[in-house]
Amino acid sequence: MIAEIREIEDEKSAMSARQARLSVAFDLIQRRKQAAAGMPADQLGAGVAAQIALARRESPAKGGRLLGLAKALVTEMPRTLAALEAGQLNEWRATLLVRETATLSAEDRAAVDEELAADTGTFDGAGDRQIIAAARAAAYRRDPRTVTQRAAHAATERTVTLRPAPDTMCYLTALLPASAGVAVYAALTRHADTARAAGDPRTRGQLKADALVQQTTGAPGGITGIEIQLVMTDRTLLQADAEPARLPGYGIVPAGWARELLTSGGTAPEPDTGANTGTDPREDLRIWLRRLYTAPGTGDLVALDSRARIFPPGLRRFITARDATCRTPYCDAPIRHLDHINPWHDGGETTATNGAGLCEACNHTKETPGWRAQPRPGPRHTLNVTTPTGHTYHSTAPPLPGTPPAGSTLPGTPRTGHDLPETPLIGNGPSGCSTGPLPWPCTGWRRAPTPRS
Repeated sequence: MIAEIREIEDEKSAMSARQARLSVAFDLIQRRKQAAAGMPADQLGAGVAAQIALARRESPAKGGRLLGLAKALVTEMPRTLAALEAGQLNEWRATLLVRETATLSAEDRAAVDEELAADTGTFDGAGDRQIIAAARAAAYRRDPRTVTQRAAHAATERTVTLRPAPDTMCYLTALLPASAGVAVYAALTRHADTARAAGDPRTRGQLKADALVQQTTGAPGGITGIEIQLVMTDRTLLQADAEPARLPGYGIVPAGWARELLTSGGTAPEPDTGANTGTDPREDLRIWLRRLYTAPGTGDLVALDSRARIFPPGLRRFITARDATCRTPYCDAPIRHLDHINPWHDGGETTATNGAGLCEACNHTKETPGWRAQPRPGPRHTLNVTTPTGHTYHSTAPPLPGTPPAGSTLPGTPRTGHDLPETPLIGNGPSGCSTGPLPWPCTGWRRAPTPRS
C-alpha cells in the first residue's frame, strides 16, 4: 500500500508538469489568435488564465498564479520542471522555488535553477522551509540588489484580509511591514498587561482581541453603524427554528448564534466574570428587517425590474443578497461590480434575472472577445459562461437559509398558490416586516436592543 501511495504521488507530480506544458502552449496559441484578430499588444493573453482556472476548477486568481508558475517552469527553470516530472518535487514545492526567484532576470533564474537541481541533493529530505531558505540564499548571491529592492517594494503590498474559521470565528489578517506589525502587537500586549494588572479577568489573548476591535471600530461589539446583512428565515428569527442563517462575507452560521447576535451587542454570550461595567453594548443600536420573497421548494429570489441602466440601490441589495460572492464558477471573491449578464448595449434588461454580482477581475474578463454569458433556467438563478474555446460552465446562486434540500420539504415551508403575493416586495426600514405572518427568508440588516417585527 505504501509503495502504491508513493507511486501515485509521483504520478501526480508528473501530471502537474504536463499541465504546466499544456498551459504554456495554450497561452501561446491564444495570444496568436488574439493578435490575428487585431487585439492590442498590451492586451494579448487576456482571459487565458481564467480559462485555465475554469478547466482546473479553480478561481480566476488561482488560475493566474498557475499560469505564471507554468511559464516560469517551462521557459526559465527546466531543471525544476524535470524534477517535478520525475516526482522529486511536488507542485507546491516547485511553486516555492518559482516564488523565491520571481525578481531575478531570466539568466539569473536559470542559474539558480541549475544550482538547486534535484541531482545536487538539495531536496533530499528537505522541508518547505529548507527549500525556501536555499532558494533565497541562491537568489541573493546572484542579484543582491534586486532582492533588497524587493524587500523595500514589499511594503506597497500591505493589506488586510478576512477568512472564515470554525465555530463562527474568523481570521482577520494584516500584512504589514515588520516594524509596523511589531509596533501594533506591542501596543496590544501592553494594553493587555495593564488591564490584567488592574484586575481584569479576561485572558491576555481576549484583551488583545477586544482592544483591536474597539480601537478599530470605536465600539466594544464592533458593529455600531455597520450594516452586516444577516440573512435568516422568519422561523429562525421569531420561532427559535434551527435553520442556519448566512452572514455575508463569512458564510453559514448557527441559528442560535444569529439570534444572539441581534441582542448581545455583536458577540457571543460569555460567562459573567464580575467585570460588568454597567454599559449596555446594545444602546443606540437598531435592527431593520427587509422582506425577501423566495419561491417555495427552490429558494429562488423573486426578481425586481428596472428600466435604468444602473442597478438601483434596492436591486443592488437584492442581487448581492442572492449571489453572496462572485458568480463566476469556482470564484468566491467579494462582489465588486453588478453586471448585466446580457449586456445593456445589446438590449439586456436591468433586472434581477439579467443581473449578477462579479468581482472586478471577472467582470473585466467577461468583456474580452470570445466570452459570453447567458441566463438559463434552473431551480435558482443560474447562468452559463462560455469561454473563447467554446467550453461552457454554469453557476447557480447559493441556497438561501430555508431552502429545502432537493426532493424534500423542510418543516414550516410556506404554502404555494394564490396566497403568496404576486408582486415582489422588499420592505424599507423598520416597517420592512409586517406584524402578521412573514414571508421567508427575512433579513436582519442592523441590530437593535429589541428586534422589531
